[in-house]
Formats: sequence, C-alpha cells, structure tokens
Amino acid sequence: MGNKLYVGNLSYKTSEENLSSYFSSYGTVTSTKIIFDRDSGKSKGFGFVEMSSEEEANAAVQDTNGKEFDGRQIRVNLAMDKPRRDRSSGGGYGEY
Repeated sequence: MGNKLYVGNLSYKTSEENLSSYFSSYGTVTSTKIIFDRDSGKSKGFGFVEMSSEEEANAAVQDTNGKEFDGRQIRVNLAMDKPRRDRSSGGGYGEY
C-alpha cells in the first residue's frame, strides 16, 4: 500500500519519462503520472510515482526528498490515499 510517492515542486518541463527514469535507480517504477491543468494543459508542478515495493518507495523518499531534479528542489513523500467524498448527504442547493 505504501509504494506510491507524491513528487512536488516539479519543473514545468519535466516529462513522465524523465520522472520514471530518475526514480528507476531505486527500483522498478510501475507507473508515473504528472498532473496537468485541464483548462490550460500545463503541468501543475506535481505528480505521482508508483514503485513495485514499499521498500523501494521508502528508499526513494530517503534519497530524493529535497534533492535537485530538472533544476528544482523536489519534495518527495509517500502519497496519501485520496479521501472519499460522502455522497450520502445528497448535497445540493437549499439543504441546511
């Protein structure tokens, strides 16, 4: 469960291929995803890297957090699960 990394403060020119290559020295990268703004199509400056094991992910965090990558000092830590939205309240207008 703890093998997905959050990578922040990425350069806007960083590609998923570059990110994968950088983290591959810590083990097998199973996926990379840079987050882009849906309106402008530009990078939001952060992304996610998934490693094949928790041990590889922990080693990557230890060795890369605060290091320079593509001209920026990146922040790397274990990604948190996205909180689930409570859909039971229905939401909507006029509800108090």
